Amino acid sequence: LLIDWINTTLKEEHIIVKNLEEDLYDGLVLHHLLENLGSLKLDVDKIALTEKKQRQKLSVILEAVAKCLQLEESQLKWSVESILTKDLLSTLHLLVAIAKHFKPNLAMPSNVQVETIIIENTSRGLKTTPAIEYITENNYCCFHTENDAFDELFSRAPDKLDAVKKVFLQFVNQHVGKLGLSVKDIECQFADGVILLLLIGQLEGYFLNLRDFFLTPTSTTEMV
Repeated sequence: LLIDWINTTLKEEHIIVKNLEEDLYDGLVLHHLLENLGSLKLDVDKIALTEKKQRQKLSVILEAVAKCLQLEESQLKWSVESILTKDLLSTLHLLVAIAKHFKPNLAMPSNVQVETIIIENTSRGLKTTPAIEYITENNYCCFHTENDAFDELFSRAPDKLDAVKKVFLQFVNQHVGKLGLSVKDIECQFADGVILLLLIGQLEGYFLNLRDFFLTPTSTTEMV
């Protein structure tokens, strides 16, 4: 989600992120992202080639982030050093905070957590303690959680499900029947995506180029 969001935001600048740890540590992407999202003009070089310059650049960028997000130092779950050393958790925390501030409607899944191991060097040797690190919390999940009509149908009137399926089958066949197709089982016949694509084409009034998808997919990859 974060990678897609960054790439969509920076598409016009021809910046493509493939790996969060490898592509964000030097500050280049963060620089462009902040300037694009918040119209922030940062007094740093566009490209920092040496580690010293990268550290200086990250320092300016992260200071601007903290100021813009109105975060105290104790609230920061990242640092110049952790981003520079490609720490994934720190990078995720930083991006989630930026996304939460600038794109509050981004469909961020809630309650994302990872298992971590804290390692301490004691007089008796290394001590390991398992812990849970929360990347996102429930309080800013943007998913719509209220039940819709279909949730109500499944939970309160499962006996009417077959009747609803029948209505949908009639609707689907009314349109794909023009292509000489017939649907009898929604779950099975919609699973490979072909009927869905053809139905959308019929509803929207356009022809789907057969070279753009597999008309008779034989593998999961082709279905996807």
